[in-house]
Amino acid sequence: EKWKGVCQGSKHFSCNNLNVDDVVVVYSKVIGARNYTPRIKGVPHSAIDNMGHGSHTASTAAGNAVKDVSFYGLANGTARGGVPAARIAVYKVCDPGNKGCTTDGILSAFDDAIGDNVDLITISIGDDKGLPFHEDTIAIGAFHAMAKGILTVNSAGNSGPELSTVTSVAPWIFTVGASNTNRAFVTKAVLGDGKTVVGRSVNAFDLKGTKYPVVYGKTASSNCDAASAAFCSPGCLDRKLVSGKIVLCDSGQNVKEAKYMGAVASIARSRREDTALVFSFPVTVLSGPAYDVVLSYINSTKNPIAAVLKSETIFNQKAPVIASYSSRGPNPIIPDILKPDITSPGSEIIAAYSPSVPPSIADTRHLKYSILSETSMSCPHVAGVAAYIKTFHPRWSPSMIQSAIMTTAWPVNASTLMPEFAYGAGHVNPLAAVHPGLVYEANKSDYIAFLCGLKYTGKNLRLISGESRACTKAQSKSLPRNLNYPSMTAQVPATKPFKVTFRRTVTNVGTSNTTYKAKVVGSKLNVEVIPDVFSLKSMHEKKSFTVTVSGKGLGAGELVASSQLIWSDGFHFVRSPIVVYAPNW
Repeated sequence: EKWKGVCQGSKHFSCNNLNVDDVVVVYSKVIGARNYTPRIKGVPHSAIDNMGHGSHTASTAAGNAVKDVSFYGLANGTARGGVPAARIAVYKVCDPGNKGCTTDGILSAFDDAIGDNVDLITISIGDDKGLPFHEDTIAIGAFHAMAKGILTVNSAGNSGPELSTVTSVAPWIFTVGASNTNRAFVTKAVLGDGKTVVGRSVNAFDLKGTKYPVVYGKTASSNCDAASAAFCSPGCLDRKLVSGKIVLCDSGQNVKEAKYMGAVASIARSRREDTALVFSFPVTVLSGPAYDVVLSYINSTKNPIAAVLKSETIFNQKAPVIASYSSRGPNPIIPDILKPDITSPGSEIIAAYSPSVPPSIADTRHLKYSILSETSMSCPHVAGVAAYIKTFHPRWSPSMIQSAIMTTAWPVNASTLMPEFAYGAGHVNPLAAVHPGLVYEANKSDYIAFLCGLKYTGKNLRLISGESRACTKAQSKSLPRNLNYPSMTAQVPATKPFKVTFRRTVTNVGTSNTTYKAKVVGSKLNVEVIPDVFSLKSMHEKKSFTVTVSGKGLGAGELVASSQLIWSDGFHFVRSPIVVYAPNW
């Protein structure tokens, strides 16, 4: 059979394969498990999820459909993974303790996953910053997977909205940013003067509208400076002053300190009001202006009171919008490769959760489903789409699947600075991705030439590719922007006229006897496509073309210019972003 893996989750973990006479005859959902985390004395060494993160991401990609799922009544509905018929193999590499996710564990997991003959790898793990490929554990493992026909989908990182924060930068990795959905959670606070302020959180606690005294962290401390106390910093709050009250904190990160000191609820300020988080007691997180309304009220009232209500679900008409935390490009390692590649839902996602771990810090609840927000959550959405495509096209290579998803993505506004560096090719469109018409293919040899063009040689090249070979003269002259990638990006000198050329080849996976025409939209650039029309007689036929982009120079208020190239035969619309930018960030 295709599956070659094992279930080695320990006596505390069992896969749910169906056995008859000690022979596996039916594979169920979790068909394999391996554990690479360090052994800790007194702690069972098991593949059991003791963080909640793995259960959440795995079920998002391939969880069964389960009715009547909710987070204590919030987000009620049917929970369903991207491809419920898909099976899951678990490779546990992260430990919640000091060891974190080890290099050896990640590389061993990649090797075993490849040997176990998996179809797809989804890994919601990343470093703190983008690394050169020979230092990037995930890039090395993903290269070996790509060479065996396995696509690796990886989260972009959670350090946005600052630029050049994307941590998954290799072109053979499918890098995913995070957006919101059309469902959002809001939590209201009703003040004693009758005013209502609306904030964000996932608050399932119901205080029945009861109003409690309100105290500002700044005035509820006896041993900290005013600024630290205002932020409810650890060790600052005085239990005698906050117990049984609602505490105002200038930072949502420290509300747990209010709970530790006996507060009944908290109202906090956040610079990122676009995402609702789960807290261990009633909390609402306000924008600056809304928080100032509360401050004004308590400063003008002798005995201020307020109520924090249970969260409500609202319809978000603006979705999808990139999440503020989602890491952005430009690519900090390879300026001429656009990252992230794609975006998908990552905010306020409800999915399976490990009952062995509470849903938030200082929480005492244990549950089977929780709501999380990060690019860790968006990554398995795209993995699910990739698995869905593979059910229709089981022989497609990793680059073909990646290309199909990127070139059929929903377009976003390309006339301003942020979109391409936030969304990449756009927002994932699962149904369209099954029938892309054309794909951009790249294989192991193409990626080695790409590395040679970046002057990778000897040990470092061997570390990534797994092969001992010298770069040819032709490979050493390869330009990164000429890798056959579904997007086109170039960094150009600031304020100087520029002219850059991209060379691309598309493969027909649509219909025979068809003609495609090129169209460039949304551009302030001069873009020339040669040829701009071509005909394809047969399936898998290839056509090459060049895209030349020129301009008078970027700088002084316009550091980025972009457009979109669309190849269409009237039925398929194969869209690629074109981005040129100056390096003066």
